[in-house]
Amino acid sequence: MSSYAIYRLPYEDHCTLLVQDDGQPEVLQSYAALNGKSGFVIAPFSISPATPLLLLHPEQTKTLLIDDIRHFDMSSMPFYPCKQPLLRTQYSIDYSRFHSELLANHYEKLVLSRCLPLPNDGTYQPLELFIRACQRYPRLFISLVSTEQGGTWLTATPEILLDGKNGQWRTIALAGTMKLEGKNLEGEGENATWSTKNIQEQRYVATYLAEQLKPFASDLHEEGPRTVRAANLIHLRSDFIFTLIHNTRVGDLLQTLHPTPAVCGLPKEAAAEFIMQNESVPRLYYSGFMGPLNIDMETHLYVTLRCMHICPHEYRLYAGGGILKESTEQQEWLETEAKMETMARLLDIKSGKAVKR
Repeated sequence: MSSYAIYRLPYEDHCTLLVQDDGQPEVLQSYAALNGKSGFVIAPFSISPATPLLLLHPEQTKTLLIDDIRHFDMSSMPFYPCKQPLLRTQYSIDYSRFHSELLANHYEKLVLSRCLPLPNDGTYQPLELFIRACQRYPRLFISLVSTEQGGTWLTATPEILLDGKNGQWRTIALAGTMKLEGKNLEGEGENATWSTKNIQEQRYVATYLAEQLKPFASDLHEEGPRTVRAANLIHLRSDFIFTLIHNTRVGDLLQTLHPTPAVCGLPKEAAAEFIMQNESVPRLYYSGFMGPLNIDMETHLYVTLRCMHICPHEYRLYAGGGILKESTEQQEWLETEAKMETMARLLDIKSGKAVKR
């Protein structure tokens, strides 16, 4: 059975279709194993037998206008069952567990995620949802991937993990979230006033990235932070632009960077372990990363945010939020609702109405 990936880079008017007809994508045992590799990466939050790190080696590559993708028949692509969603009452239990660890000074930051199920009655096929995402979210990286091992995922994300072209490399620190409403939807969030909590959260991520890049990068400089828009949300973003000292060590750099504090917490290793042991719903490929690696001498890897797992009878939407000591449960819940609206709007559903259970 074929595996495929379709992606559209921000602000581009075309997409790229990659198809592997024979065999399954390559399974790798670590992010560092991506050293010297090329293909389309489908990486989970944490590698496990249930969520392997996959590298699709395309046998067909096509560059297409967005509307032309409608003509491809992907109906035979696999769909796989999902885990149980995290409802409001369970989120409250998880939040209390996470927040108590912060109050006890065991962590500086933790990211708590949740999953929202929405009915899949067959109205929208995956390719139609991909096209809708491209049309509605020109600022975001849009991807649709389907493999036997990992299932089918649609992503619309603003967060670059690693981007490289013509010897110039970039990663970003993206954190802090506010929702745009009313007249503010007409702009880019340029008049936003950020809270201390959001500023602190973004600075954690930026400081982490600067330290992790030092062994790998030369000519490193930081730009920002600045306010950027992603769908109806705005975030604080700092860009780190650099030259790789060893171009063959991209996998080593990914091993060091992922997961960043934006999707995990601090200290990173301890936070990741705590999340995997204490979140009620497994993240699977949410908050991992996807994108082309060293295809035509370019790399565009994005963190898998604002995503949905497409299942036979449900769409599973994922979102998370960074929790600090100063956080409150209701604010964090509302932030996840706002993030889920990016995907829910593709289904003509408001996520806030769907989650009141």
